Amino acid sequence: MNTMDKTLLSPIVAGMWRMAEWNLDVPARVRWIEQALELGIHTFDHADIYGDHAVETLFGEALKASPSLRAHLRIVTKCGIRLKSTQRGVAVQHYDTSPAYVRAQVEASLRKLHVDQLDLVLIHRPDYLMDAEMLAGTFAALTNEGKVAHWGVSNHTTSQFELLQAHHPLVTNQIELSPLHLDALDDGTLDQAQRLGLRPMIWSPLGGGRLFTGEDATAVRVRDVMQPMAERLGVSLATLAYAWMLRHPSRPHPITGSGRIDGLRDAVAALDVPLSTEDWYAIWTASTGHPVP
Repeated sequence: MNTMDKTLLSPIVAGMWRMAEWNLDVPARVRWIEQALELGIHTFDHADIYGDHAVETLFGEALKASPSLRAHLRIVTKCGIRLKSTQRGVAVQHYDTSPAYVRAQVEASLRKLHVDQLDLVLIHRPDYLMDAEMLAGTFAALTNEGKVAHWGVSNHTTSQFELLQAHHPLVTNQIELSPLHLDALDDGTLDQAQRLGLRPMIWSPLGGGRLFTGEDATAVRVRDVMQPMAERLGVSLATLAYAWMLRHPSRPHPITGSGRIDGLRDAVAALDVPLSTEDWYAIWTASTGHPVP
């Protein structure tokens, strides 16, 4: 199976990277998940290393407290980065896509999240030592065991994606894109997504907050163009940023990073913003600092 069920990922995905910083007790975490679901966000993006390996556990405690939630949500997680840690015996931060490590991380994620299956697992970063055929064998084994439904990658170039795709079906590439980070428009990543019909996931759609507070020339230029445009359209600056990327024909899935429910509302509101071609290019022009050739 080389395509995802259309309902696997919600149009907007809730990013869990900073959940450990939100300081929510278990009932508050349960309510937060419920509120996301009420907004139509049923997909939650994790990684084994988020929150210094703590976020999956925090989310899993909420699912354990309210088991009925599991049927209504989709869980994405990532593995492959080994953070430097004396406690974990890792002297140098590095990537690891060996069969034993990927299996161990998948099984650890299942335990932490209190689920029987992960809906989608991504290889977090390209591993220069990846043996594509061997890794594909691990994907197949974990899928056959019912532990993982779908596989993908994150931050992979087009050639790295194609190498692994040749050995096992992938369903997405999670990449960075925002009005302040345009690389994916030119490096072939989004072209490949369209060609294969595999919708990309988008991290840092608001430039890590730089869109709102950045004082560098690019951030100021983009904000100066986007703020009056947002006012004209009757939406927030954040909503306009999400609408800008949703306008792309690769049909990306933006990932939020906010613990504020209003932040999720800003993202969902973008689904109803019909951004014109001229407005889209006005933002592109502000970001690049020059008009199209």
